[in-house]
Amino acid sequence: MKPAPFKYYAPSTVDEALLRLAEHGWDAKVLAGGQSLVPMMNFRLAQPAVLVDLNGVSELFYIQTGKSGGLNIGAMTRQRQVELDPRVAERAPMLSEALSKVAYPQIRSRGTLGGSIAHADPSAELVALSVALESRLRLRSKQKGERWVAANEFFLGLFTTALEPDELLVEVELPPMPQRSGWSFMEVTRRHHDFALVGVAAVVVLEKARDPQVARCERARLVYFSVGDGPVESHQAAAALKGQEPTPEAILDAAETAGDADVDPNSDINATAEYRRHLVKVLGRRALTEAFERARDGARRRLL
Repeated sequence: MKPAPFKYYAPSTVDEALLRLAEHGWDAKVLAGGQSLVPMMNFRLAQPAVLVDLNGVSELFYIQTGKSGGLNIGAMTRQRQVELDPRVAERAPMLSEALSKVAYPQIRSRGTLGGSIAHADPSAELVALSVALESRLRLRSKQKGERWVAANEFFLGLFTTALEPDELLVEVELPPMPQRSGWSFMEVTRRHHDFALVGVAAVVVLEKARDPQVARCERARLVYFSVGDGPVESHQAAAALKGQEPTPEAILDAAETAGDADVDPNSDINATAEYRRHLVKVLGRRALTEAFERARDGARRRLL
């Protein structure tokens, strides 16, 4: 298959790209890495009248350390660059680990951080990660200027986001990891680098205590993917952990709550809803256990 005819623009600046989007609105699609859009166009699942190619917009390729100690990453930064950058490994280690599971190195060498997030595939690792890491997304348009949207408010449904037709995602801001925090990222796939049947990103924070081993949970964030029309936050599981000592029993109870109350997965050719619900519980327990272990280890090192 070949794509339907379209007009092609290759702007060299963000302002020029925004001008094209303002001119064409819903008729235009933005081309980032092209790892999702181009196949969809070839199968004519997507038939944009206008294609705005961002690969020549150099101002969108960067990784910077933020003033608060977090990271600011340009939307066109390649996933492979983010994966291998030592600043990302230090300040957002879950992002580095998760990226190694995204497709193959060849795909990550073209795919972009912002492109994956804006595409809003409910099976995409970066979509769930952006929510779990409490990232903020900087959007720009020619008419309305700039606005920031929290990741947990950005995803509205299946392949649907808060982006307006004349808006562009230009930057992803990651805050620093909180003190006494731990993280874990896990997924189950049929084959290595396939889309996940179920995946989870977990971030936990312990209360301050003399002995981190018995510290209680201050807060937790558990975000699943491939179980709904977008990233699914397990609010009831997180609430069950708050103020509790994260014993194996408490973690198991939270994971069971996630599977029974927080997710409503569908069946498809890859897995039944029942099996996905089972994976939600198993991965939730494993991820929370690992995240709390990392939080305790980090807290102990600070006390030494």
